[in-house]
Amino acid sequence: MEAFDPKQIVDCMDALRSDRDRPWSLHEPHFGGNEWQYVRDCIDGGWVSSVGKYVDRLEASLAEYTGAPHAVAVVNGTAALHVCLILANVQRGDEVLVPALTFVATANAVKYCGATPHFVDSSTGTLGIDPERLDAYLRDTALVKGGECFNRGTGARIRALVAMHTFGHPVNIDPLMEVCERYGLCFVEDAAESLGSRYKGRHAGTFADVSALSFNGNKIMTTGGGGAILAKDSAVAKRAKHLTTTARVAHRWSFLHDAVGFNYRMPNINAALGCAQLEQVPRFVEAQRALADRYRQAFAAVSGARVFQEPAFAKSNYWLNVLLLDEASAAYRDEILALSNERGLMTRPVWTLMHRLPMYRECPRMELPTAESLEARLINLPSTPHLVQGDG
Repeated sequence: MEAFDPKQIVDCMDALRSDRDRPWSLHEPHFGGNEWQYVRDCIDGGWVSSVGKYVDRLEASLAEYTGAPHAVAVVNGTAALHVCLILANVQRGDEVLVPALTFVATANAVKYCGATPHFVDSSTGTLGIDPERLDAYLRDTALVKGGECFNRGTGARIRALVAMHTFGHPVNIDPLMEVCERYGLCFVEDAAESLGSRYKGRHAGTFADVSALSFNGNKIMTTGGGGAILAKDSAVAKRAKHLTTTARVAHRWSFLHDAVGFNYRMPNINAALGCAQLEQVPRFVEAQRALADRYRQAFAAVSGARVFQEPAFAKSNYWLNVLLLDEASAAYRDEILALSNERGLMTRPVWTLMHRLPMYRECPRMELPTAESLEARLINLPSTPHLVQGDG
């Protein structure tokens, strides 16, 4: 067998660059549409803050693009997920099943509700929650009584499961929803990274009653900062809008608030940027997918590593490309990270697993062999398609 060569990995990436003197970021926004026109319209009209036509327009356009019945624009993806959990009736003292392999915002949103994240393992086929292992774990750990699920060990109610579509790749949704139905769990999608991704032809984030999107500067489209809640039910969407706009009761001049709400409104000027970006998302997704194909071709002859490919049931936006080292090559991960970054190619490891973070070390969790293996072997590759040869 050919010896593993970390330098060969870096050379494969470097060969794709159209300008080797320009550092290659992990992901950069691209502005090539109506961004300036729409933002200037906000400035010229004075509608730059929390009220304006572009907020309504973005919400309508998101619903149309994703196929979700309703969309509510908010200040960021973490805020969107926080409110999704409130809408799912997650309460203080509850537990919420979340992947250990996720960005910290997934777990933080649970804590914002006064609940406890309960960490579960991932699948090498999707990088998201493993439905079969989760089902087997809950058979031993969970007790269903009165239509609700409880942790046999802690006695806490397990209220919900948050499925995160890792790096834009949809999890295997159908069996996860079956697990939720079997154990009386509310199903929530953390679709922060998956705008433009589809599961069996249907847009990610439209399966759960409520889902969260992110439009941070590094996402497939950006509003600068921003996010959205997708909802199936009109009453739920109305409540989401109410809670994210400080729970103010509509009136021409009075300030009456009927619940503890949040100032999670997306400003009109950010929504204007988002409207222009969303018009280009189909092109962005195809460019990301083309870059993924180039990576697969570039690494085809490399032994000891492979580029992660979307599951057969999915069409991914390939928000961030993933290089997976073989178990035998995992020891070279940090050397590859160092060599590539020294050459101006921004790579990064996956997030530190949630149960390793100091504030979450004592949280309940199942055995996590797959997540721990992925953490040791996963490298995110630069995923800005317009820096690659052939992309304008």
